[in-house]
Amino acid sequence: MATSPMPAENKSPAETSTDYEAAAREGLQPPHVEYDIERVEAVYRKLDLRIIPAFWILYFLCSAIRSNIGLAQTMNADVGHDLITMLGLSSNDISTTLALFYVSYVIFDCPSNLVMSRLSPRVWMARIVFAVGVIGACFTVVQAAWSLKFLRFLLGFVIAGMWPGMSYYLTLFYPPSRTGKRIGQYFTAAQVSAAVVGLVSAGFQLMDGVGGLVGYQWMFLIYGLLAVVLGWTLLWWLPERPLPPGQKRTRSGFMKWLPPTPEALTGEDALVHYEDLKRVYHPRPWTLKDLGLVLIDWRLWPLTLMYFGVVGVGIGTQLYGTVIIRGINPSFTGVQLSLLFAPIWIMDLIAILLVTPISDRFHRLRPLFFSCAVCIQIAGLLTVTFAPTSNPWARYGGLLMVGFGLGPTVPICMTWTNEIFQRRHGEVGVAAASALVSGLGNLGSITTTYALYTGWPADAAPGRHQYRKSNLTMIGILCVSILSSFVMFVALKITGNKSSHKVNSGGGSTIDDSDGFQDGAARRELQQRGFGRMWWSKRG
Repeated sequence: MATSPMPAENKSPAETSTDYEAAAREGLQPPHVEYDIERVEAVYRKLDLRIIPAFWILYFLCSAIRSNIGLAQTMNADVGHDLITMLGLSSNDISTTLALFYVSYVIFDCPSNLVMSRLSPRVWMARIVFAVGVIGACFTVVQAAWSLKFLRFLLGFVIAGMWPGMSYYLTLFYPPSRTGKRIGQYFTAAQVSAAVVGLVSAGFQLMDGVGGLVGYQWMFLIYGLLAVVLGWTLLWWLPERPLPPGQKRTRSGFMKWLPPTPEALTGEDALVHYEDLKRVYHPRPWTLKDLGLVLIDWRLWPLTLMYFGVVGVGIGTQLYGTVIIRGINPSFTGVQLSLLFAPIWIMDLIAILLVTPISDRFHRLRPLFFSCAVCIQIAGLLTVTFAPTSNPWARYGGLLMVGFGLGPTVPICMTWTNEIFQRRHGEVGVAAASALVSGLGNLGSITTTYALYTGWPADAAPGRHQYRKSNLTMIGILCVSILSSFVMFVALKITGNKSSHKVNSGGGSTIDDSDGFQDGAARRELQQRGFGRMWWSKRG
């Protein structure tokens, strides 16, 4: 029979901790304790200070390394020191090079995330960043098209699992209903990276010829070395997954040779977190059968189609933004292109900071937030496509609209994936589904980089209608994303999202047969937070 929750104020932290340790020694279920919501939120804010800055910096650097090849195509082009001229690349070479990254990324994204769920997430994330830095620095010495293509394929291989791995890692410390804002916070690193890398590239262009390296080579080298240093630093910075109160962490195997990291939470903070997110403390080791249940779950496909459209537009804008701006006004210099590229991502960042916290507070309306943002992207692409060529700044304004609409879509899609699959399939559901949605959704990136824009020679021809067909194709794909979110919302209303039978019977789920829900966060997720407990309501 379930025990009634006991208010935390009835016992001191020392007494509560003693109860947990005694229960752990005797193999019993620790007592249920209810903590005030303000105390719970204070614990999550403490976790934010430990995890989010590390994620922000690593995503900033990895995004810069992944996308700086787009800037390299125009850097110092006026003196023939751009990537295309130096390596003698054709339009097909560029499209193939960009697409090969996503080929390896799609193939290895899910396996990487599954490995992370079996090993130490902290160590696996550090491994990814270190390897990205090594490969990124190697771009400095490429001398031919084949080596550029090979390194892009390797870069996709080593970075695979980073983005869904970060999403999975968050669910070890936060309930899914609180991850949208956090994903948005570190996702802003990609936007700041796109803006800052564009601005800093102007400085790298001024270093052209220093030390026998051209501007884009300095860019590849410096970002790569910074990522190598960060990879080592993350071994101390990121915490390991939390352990139940009273359980001691043991280091075995290769972990004995790696530096230890401080626990994420200690004392009463650890007890509060355990009561609020008990589901992550008692995971049931997943099997191939569990993985199979995730792979055949129909819920994967609407989420993948949602992701396909928005990430295709996002990567297309990131890689071809300067090319599109040059098409608006061919007289722009390389430095002007870099400076005009940055505001697109500033708009993206503003939208993330505005929308993702609200989407967490109204977590049952995520598809509405997603669809509204996609509509803004469509409006921006229509403006870029049909605004008169005599008014290039109107077309540039369309790109700013695209940037604003892009911002919240990817964090919302990943958060919704976590919410659906953690409840239905447990930890393996989050690990596999987030990677599959991210990996398969990045086929949109392959479409954008290989089949559209410069990969479509007839559409890339200079003139009034340059890139028109590519833009209209992306609008069509975005309409599919909106339709998929609507289908997903309606289907969940009809079929529900109950835990699979395998998870229910395995003992490591979010559902507890004795009292309905296993932790405090799951009980609160039954209702939306809305605008309650905002700063103005507290003051009132």
